[in-house]
Amino acid sequence: MNIKTAEFVISNPDYKNCPKNNIPEYAFIGRSNVGKSSLINLLTNNKHLAKTSTQPGKTQLINHFIINNQWYIVDLPGYGYAKVSKEKLSSFSKIITGYIKNRENLYCVFVLIDARLEPQQSDLDFIEWLGSNHIALAIVFTKADKLSDNELNRNVNVFKKTLLQSWETLPELFITSATGKKGKDEILDFIEKTNTNK
Repeated sequence: MNIKTAEFVISNPDYKNCPKNNIPEYAFIGRSNVGKSSLINLLTNNKHLAKTSTQPGKTQLINHFIINNQWYIVDLPGYGYAKVSKEKLSSFSKIITGYIKNRENLYCVFVLIDARLEPQQSDLDFIEWLGSNHIALAIVFTKADKLSDNELNRNVNVFKKTLLQSWETLPELFITSATGKKGKDEILDFIEKTNTNK
């Protein structure tokens, strides 16, 4: 897939105020500071589309970006260790669950996982919640450039084995690096095929 245009549409805290649900949406979510904005910018060839920050918890709203005037990328608030108040964290969960459960045009949730870390309970819990709610998902390992190939393979395999303790089959998996541009074509091809097959 060739992305020709990628434009910011709207930010808001409530799925009820999202754009009309008449074209496909692909949501991106993960623990705070997992590299979500960097990945979105890589996919869209626009370094400034999604706001990046070294401070966890930068994304605090549902952000819609329209791609080629045909489908949306949705940047969701992160979960995990964001340095925000408990009240804010609670509102994040309401924002996230409200959006995911109620958007009929949500074709897939990309759950971003920091490839450098051992399986994190917050990631596993969120993936389990998606599965229990029958939400289509794919897993994206980020920051692959920070590891050797051996370390990367080991960490990915550990995560797979952990998931297979409760999943019969694994979701689609992608390995990415925003700096090395790894995984970009694979994710865009997946989106294009999903759009075609729906």
